[in-house]
Amino acid sequence: MNNFKLIDCTKTVFLFVFLTFSCSFYAQEEKPLPKAKTGQFWEHVQFGGGLGASFGNDYTDITVAPSAIYNFNDHFAFGVGLQYSNLKQKHYYSSNVYGGNLIGIYSPIEEIQFSLELAEVSVNNKYMELGGDYKRSFWNTGLFFGGGYQEGDVTIGARVNLLYDKKEDIYGSAFMPFVRVFF
Repeated sequence: MNNFKLIDCTKTVFLFVFLTFSCSFYAQEEKPLPKAKTGQFWEHVQFGGGLGASFGNDYTDITVAPSAIYNFNDHFAFGVGLQYSNLKQKHYYSSNVYGGNLIGIYSPIEEIQFSLELAEVSVNNKYMELGGDYKRSFWNTGLFFGGGYQEGDVTIGARVNLLYDKKEDIYGSAFMPFVRVFF
């Protein structure tokens, strides 16, 4: 079954690459990029990420996810990110999730953005039960293909986890809306 997922994933990646390069030949005026000079590296770097916090009756969920991308030109960017999440339901459950991701971004026009993101996270769950505590630790891989509308430094869209497995996944669904901000 894992070979089937790998074949589907490989086909999807090849399709994404083919469409990406096919769309890049779309007839439009290209802005010439200045040749890279020493010290200009940081002019092409943008920082962003996500912060999240949720609190309830004996419940806490905190997420910190910084990221950075390097813009090769007006159409292509590549970046890295880190992620840490802590979720706790008092007397019942706790979870620590940490890891990293790689992201490629393609913008065929200024308002449209497509992304392909590979995320690898370590999941450490602890279940507190009457018969004793139960711990489960594992690695989870996500391959997300997304698209959205971009206005300035903000992109609003949706992504789908191409490796989603309902039985072994930490995400509640393969489909996820997102708001992405890089400044």
